[in-house]
Amino acid sequence: MKKGYLLVFLAASMWGTLGIFAKLLYGFGLDPFTITFYRAIIAFGLLFVYNLSQGLQVKKHRLPFYAFYGFFAVFLFYILYFYTVKISSVSLAVLLLYSAPIYSTILGYFIFGERITPLKLAALLMAIMGVLLVVNPNGENVSRVAVVLGLLSGLTYALYGILAKLAVRNEKPEEALLYTIGFGALFLAPFSNFKIPLSSLPYLFGLAFFPTFLAYILYNTALKEIEVSRASIIATVEPVVALILAYLIFHEILTTKQVIGATLIILGSLILHIEEKNEKNQI
Repeated sequence: MKKGYLLVFLAASMWGTLGIFAKLLYGFGLDPFTITFYRAIIAFGLLFVYNLSQGLQVKKHRLPFYAFYGFFAVFLFYILYFYTVKISSVSLAVLLLYSAPIYSTILGYFIFGERITPLKLAALLMAIMGVLLVVNPNGENVSRVAVVLGLLSGLTYALYGILAKLAVRNEKPEEALLYTIGFGALFLAPFSNFKIPLSSLPYLFGLAFFPTFLAYILYNTALKEIEVSRASIIATVEPVVALILAYLIFHEILTTKQVIGATLIILGSLILHIEEKNEKNQI
């Protein structure tokens, strides 16, 4: 087994802790803007030191692109996801986040001219059916605000991936993340409360270090050994880890319909990644 597969698994498992950290930090009375700001600014500091050791060169002409990228991929994405966790649950938030492949496939068709094959269409329908089951488990809708914000977090997550494709054409992934998260922190700063309980700092550092800095470093290191398409398939372990941790730590329990919906969403995402891999192998 290649080391790259293990690194992707570890990175995706760390991403699965995002909602867990958010839920724990809400216990200190922090709001979503403050949590996401500290996540971004601490991760920016770590990434700056890392990139500096690799020979960082600032490309001023690329900064407007990264300002745009940071607004959608950090400011909007972080806030939408963390706020969904706040008003609903980790389980619902991560499952709605994983509607992202639906948007990615549709946007990929319009932006990059990527084909929507019959298998992709079936996977899309599967994921959409899964979302409907998750948000309407017993014929009664969960919080409409949570559903809307959760689905929007999936859209911004999809935009994150699309913008990342454009970013890494010119910069190394670590540099791209540095600029993106730096601008995200700037956008978050005016809305954040800088006075925080000292007891929350270890959790904020953990949030910035594990599922932000370290996870992306491990993932990008893995891509030196394995294909992006293969890594994406393994990374679908993220929602599974989040659901397991939410059950173990917060005793969040899904209904039978939600379990079926979760399975459809994850399988739909998995099929889309596998189909993408097969298409690239045929090129």
